[in-house]
Amino acid sequence: MFKKVLIANRGEIACRIIETCKRLNIKTVSVYSSVDRNARHVIMADESYSIPEADPSKSYMSGQDLINICKKSGAEAIHPGYGFLSENSKFAKLVGNSGLIFVGPSPEAIALMGHKDKAKALMEKAGVPIVPGYHGKDQKNLKRIAEKIGYPVLIKAIAGGGGRGMRIVRNPETFLSLLNEAKSEALKSFGNDKVIIEKYIEKSRHIEVQVFGDGKNIISLYERDCSLQRRHQKIIEEAPAPGISEQKRSAICAAAVRAAQAVSYKGAGTVEFIVNSSDEKFYFLEMNTRLQVEHPVTEEILGLDLVEWQLRVAFGEELPFKKIDFKACGHAIEARIYAEDVSGGFLPASGLIEKLIFPENIRIDTGVSEGDKISTYYDPMIAKIIVHEKSRAEAIVSLKRALSKTYIMGLKNNLEFLECLISTKDFKNEYVYADTIDKQIDNLIVSRTPSSQVLALASLGILGFYNKENINDLTGFSLWENSSITVSFFNNMERVLASVKFLGGSRFLVKIDNHEHKIIFASGAWQVDNEKVAFEFIKSNNNFCITLDRKYDFHTNDNLEIIEPSINTGNTFVSPMPGQISAVNVKEGDHVKVGDRLVVLESMKMEHAITATANGLVKSIVISPEQQVNEGDILLSLDLEAT
Repeated sequence: MFKKVLIANRGEIACRIIETCKRLNIKTVSVYSSVDRNARHVIMADESYSIPEADPSKSYMSGQDLINICKKSGAEAIHPGYGFLSENSKFAKLVGNSGLIFVGPSPEAIALMGHKDKAKALMEKAGVPIVPGYHGKDQKNLKRIAEKIGYPVLIKAIAGGGGRGMRIVRNPETFLSLLNEAKSEALKSFGNDKVIIEKYIEKSRHIEVQVFGDGKNIISLYERDCSLQRRHQKIIEEAPAPGISEQKRSAICAAAVRAAQAVSYKGAGTVEFIVNSSDEKFYFLEMNTRLQVEHPVTEEILGLDLVEWQLRVAFGEELPFKKIDFKACGHAIEARIYAEDVSGGFLPASGLIEKLIFPENIRIDTGVSEGDKISTYYDPMIAKIIVHEKSRAEAIVSLKRALSKTYIMGLKNNLEFLECLISTKDFKNEYVYADTIDKQIDNLIVSRTPSSQVLALASLGILGFYNKENINDLTGFSLWENSSITVSFFNNMERVLASVKFLGGSRFLVKIDNHEHKIIFASGAWQVDNEKVAFEFIKSNNNFCITLDRKYDFHTNDNLEIIEPSINTGNTFVSPMPGQISAVNVKEGDHVKVGDRLVVLESMKMEHAITATANGLVKSIVISPEQQVNEGDILLSLDLEAT
């Protein structure tokens, strides 16, 4: 086995690989950019080397620098993780030509499967069904081609993945603008702006098959359902896929093996399919020639360590097992926790992680720690929570419990959204499709209105009275009368004023508006109006959380500059997040209409279009392409009167 391996990645996947290497007594070498100097993967590795740039293209995607560090450290192999250079055939070839081992498939397999047009043609020859569409070389007549296919269509970067370089187009009027966005995003993410056009299948399921090969034998390791997505990125994955018959499972797994055999596949890979729910037919989407973010659910139901077998196969070992050796045990679900503004269209968020608490006895894959900062340069994933139980129903209960015991403070995140998502009847009843989130978004984004009892407990928490250690017989003592204090805090944009009267020791009377609650701590338990309650209070700087029947978030400063609701609804447009201006689509004096794209902002490897919310005349533009902007920076203004 290898004695030392360099990990050409960061975040949770780098930490995940390091954990397996430690178990196998393999020394690890990490690399880090200028903003990752104190990152978790750097601390975990045996050795660390700096690539002094923040931009991924000049750090984690700087192939020759990675190879030089690998040689300098004495490492024998490079594990690319996922993303960055993991599916770059030129890098894989460069690694091999440098006398090192690339932990992954051959450069030829990566090149064939990495370009969707070539992969589709190859799959047709291999007898694997493909989605109807255009996979040719012509990039000049794509609008005409799309009209021939029939709307809605899906634009996909041929070298893409992770939802980047992908846009759904529902009418010819928006085709060209969305095509330009997809091409621009693809060029920046993958160095290639070519796209293919496919028929967009409504109400579809996203099913993928884990395959593994050693260059001679190829097996499938069950399937995963990854249908629940937003912005074309997965957030809930599970294995086995619910509602799949054994006959359908055999057919789809056999097709995946044929796909891998077509390129003599070696290592871990995933063959992705789209399943049309109207007729249950499945079609090849793409093959990811790397480990997937969602690989843990497969590991859990089979009791495997896929990273270990990546390393063993790369070292030259043969697979010690066949598919018949495995039978899925129970059900596993993974939830991805992101720093993002859910109510703002799932825009990526950045900032300091002030508080980070995970539940015990649950698998957590993460690359961050409390006190770390989520940067605008990289993917905003905070962690993955993975549960494994005997049945899907039990796994859902376990995941809900785990999410409720997870606390993240300091930046916006999707924790509450995930809890709502897995609590829906459709999810419980296995009615989930690729467009489920889009169609149910209004029901999934709901503000939790705390009761007056919750607000009363929150007011005590602010004063520090949330456990018996902070309360004694002299709490609130006054010689003349029971003392009281007014507490002010905020729930979203709503200000709360509470009057807390000290009745002596652990007895309080809290008044909020027209509500009054007597709260007592006695015999090791809290009572609100003579009823026992169990609550938790978690605080970090100005943010705090109360958990009673569910979690409620509050803060003690009003943060109006952050939660201003009227952003970009008038004549002045500001940046909704930190990032870089990718394109300015208008110039001063231009007439614009509602929905016209004004500016394209790039943040966390994704592009976001800022559109006009009213008809008007472009009055002034204060930014230019490639300029860095912060959240709230003014971009341009319109004269709403001059239409």
